[in-house]
Order: sequence, then structure tokens, then C-alpha cells
Amino acid sequence: MNTNNPASTAAGMEKATFGTGCFWCTEAMFESLDGVSDAVSGYEGGSKANPTYKEVCTGNTGHAECVEVTYDPKKVTYAELLQAFFRSHDPTSLNRQGADVGTQYRSVIFYHNDEQKQLAETVKKELNASGAYDKPIVTEISPATTFYEAEAYHQSYFANNPDQGYCSFVIAPKLDKFRKVFKDKLKNSNKVTSSHE
Repeated sequence: MNTNNPASTAAGMEKATFGTGCFWCTEAMFESLDGVSDAVSGYEGGSKANPTYKEVCTGNTGHAECVEVTYDPKKVTYAELLQAFFRSHDPTSLNRQGADVGTQYRSVIFYHNDEQKQLAETVKKELNASGAYDKPIVTEISPATTFYEAEAYHQSYFANNPDQGYCSFVIAPKLDKFRKVFKDKLKNSNKVTSSHE
């Protein structure tokens, strides 16, 4: 485990790292949760130092597009983040989410300590045993290594580009569904206001 990437950060905040396919979607979803102070898009799990987006897109660096989440465990627990992770993508799809194909789009949890590892493994095992999905969960559970922040234009991509095609047709519907499922865990600015929910 990289000591430059500890689970515990200043003022009682902790870190969690997840890959659910395109990091634009992942970032938008985790940013909407109450207790999440930051969600940063980046690359982890590969062999090349300081990879670029173009290099990661080749699938040759071994990195996954992922999001490093800084959260307050008093407001949102790691177990709740895992629930959001598993409900926000297809964890049974190997190296693919929708039209995004390649190892860089794999379903992955990078754990920062033994507690995160054990909880992730337990939840994955329980979900598989419950039959929640038609196929076995293929989510990789690996120790956190060096997280490389993605280029500036990738950060808060959905918030900065809501009318861009991918944002309108892929991220917006996923985010709407996510917000309905997790309506009790959203920041006030993201609350679903319909009384018919």
C-alpha cells in the first residue's frame, strides 16, 4: 500500500477509491452524496508513472479510470459508499460498462486499509450469494497504489459540460436514477423533490 495515499486524512476525513467505468459518471454520482467532500477523477492500478488519458485509453498501462473519494465517515459510511458503488454500474460486466470497453473501464475497488478490504470482500460475497445479479460479480478488489489525478478538463466534467452529448445521453440518466435510489443520502442541493417517489 502506498503511504502517500492513506485512508485517513485531515479532520477525520477518509478516502475510498472506486472504478465503475467512465470516471465522469462515477465522479458525478459520488459528488452528489452528503458526506463526500471531494471526488477526483484519475487513474490507478497500472504500471506507468504519471499516465495521460491518451495512454490509459490504449489499455496498455494497466490503469483503471477511477475516482478517489474523500468522505466524512460520520455522515456517510464506507458500507454506504460500497452500496452506491455496486448500485451505480454493472459489476458483472468484465472490462466493459455500456459502450466503454477495455481494462481501463473495469469494475474495481482499491482499498486503503484492511477494514475496507474485508468489508468490500464481504459485500461482494453476500451480493453473489443473494442472487442480486444474474451473473457472478467480477469486481476486482485490490490494494490502493498510487492515484494519478486526471487532467484538469476531466475534473467535474458533468457539472462543467451538462449539454455535451455523452453527459446528456449517458451520465444524466444514470445520475437521475442514482439520485432516486439514494435520495436520503444526497446533499441538499441534489435532493429529489418529487412527492411521488
